[in-house]
Amino acid sequence: MRSKPELEAVIRERGRGRAVLVVNSRSRRGRRLFERAGRLLDEAGMVFDEIVPVPDPAKLDAVLTDVVDSRPDLVVAGGGDGTIAAAVSHLAHRDIALGVLPLGTTNNFARSLELPLDLPGAVRVLAEGKVADVDVGWFESTGDLTDDPGGADDHEHIFANMVSLGLSVHVAEQVPHRLKAALGRPAYALTAVRLLPRHEAFHAKVTIDGVTREMPTHQLNIANGAHHSGQRIARDASPDDRLLAVYRLGDERRLKLASATARHVLTGRWRSLKSEAFLTTDEVVVETDPPLSVDVDGEIRGRTPVRIRLLGNALRVIVPTSFVDT
Repeated sequence: MRSKPELEAVIRERGRGRAVLVVNSRSRRGRRLFERAGRLLDEAGMVFDEIVPVPDPAKLDAVLTDVVDSRPDLVVAGGGDGTIAAAVSHLAHRDIALGVLPLGTTNNFARSLELPLDLPGAVRVLAEGKVADVDVGWFESTGDLTDDPGGADDHEHIFANMVSLGLSVHVAEQVPHRLKAALGRPAYALTAVRLLPRHEAFHAKVTIDGVTREMPTHQLNIANGAHHSGQRIARDASPDDRLLAVYRLGDERRLKLASATARHVLTGRWRSLKSEAFLTTDEVVVETDPPLSVDVDGEIRGRTPVRIRLLGNALRVIVPTSFVDT
């Protein structure tokens, strides 16, 4: 692995490094902004050896596999959280920097990296930012066969931002595409309001360092990043803090979920991971009664029980120069 300054120098020197641009042209803004992004990147002096629009998200994994096999120094991924998460899963543990063009609805991981969400600002970071190493997560759920985080075939077990259980899984499955396209983030809130009266609470057993805690709730999150649903979860949360943050929203009462969600939205930017709302760790096992589907960065990827680990400094990424890289 090259040092961060060495990799950054290769990326910045025209004609020396190899760069690839991959854009999900079906993301909320990808199709509309694809050509503009190309113009802005060109004006910023960024040269790409290959530009790959992906109109079918089902082909994204195969595209990224081919891109990584070409051994680039920089891969710029444009799209929403699902696209960025897919890129993260392929680039973790590799001497390749990830650049992000946030073109989705919530852009949680981009927010956690402190990236501008406007296209000119994001391009400016790609052209002028620095290479940093940040954390990713690794999960193993029911049916998984691997116990080797960091192994050669491990990309399907890597996640960028969050593992979730509960109401958010049903919201992600049932939010109308047209409503999401028209409203953006509010579409999730409206769908949650519609589903909450019929949603059943569950009991989670959360085991950290051999200690098991019982958590009745409608929503449980395990975060590597600092944002959920576009909102900061805590002022000191970061994808570079060597911590997983485990927290529930309310208990088994539906009104508690609503009030906890409102508190999360209103106070997340001020509260700390040291508050009683959070458990912080580098590994956690979650069991539920009944067994539940697990949402990993916006996709259903298995069922409980699930084991989650932190992989510190496993991803190289282009961030603003103001980002604190530890």
